[in-house]
Amino acid sequence: MDKVIDKLAWITIRDGKFLVVRSKGKELFYLPGGKREVGESDEQALVREIKEELSVDLQPETIKYADTFVAQADGKASGVSVKLTCYFADYQGELEADAEIEELRFIDSNAQSICSLAALVVLQSLAENALIK
Repeated sequence: MDKVIDKLAWITIRDGKFLVVRSKGKELFYLPGGKREVGESDEQALVREIKEELSVDLQPETIKYADTFVAQADGKASGVSVKLTCYFADYQGELEADAEIEELRFIDSNAQSICSLAALVVLQSLAENALIK
């Protein structure tokens, strides 16, 4: 049986580029977000994860489902995929790498070489839908 890593992810776009993050000790960038804790809704988990990773407060009333993407999980055995349930949301505060995040970057569709497989799937979709350059 194939294993699926179920994650929530935040899509934020600025000036035709979208936000990706890189964890300490990793090379590839991925979407900010993470896993739900027991009893958490998607919105609650996303608000908590983004606060931990990027020091900003998502505005719960603006959280809007974007899409769900599935891709092979980076660094995992074949057949292990990651499912990203993605949301758009406005935020308050200054974006700042925190917790396990070493770097954040706004990228356009030319930055495919630095993306995790799952981030690449999202990037391609955003480009196809003319949401990023």
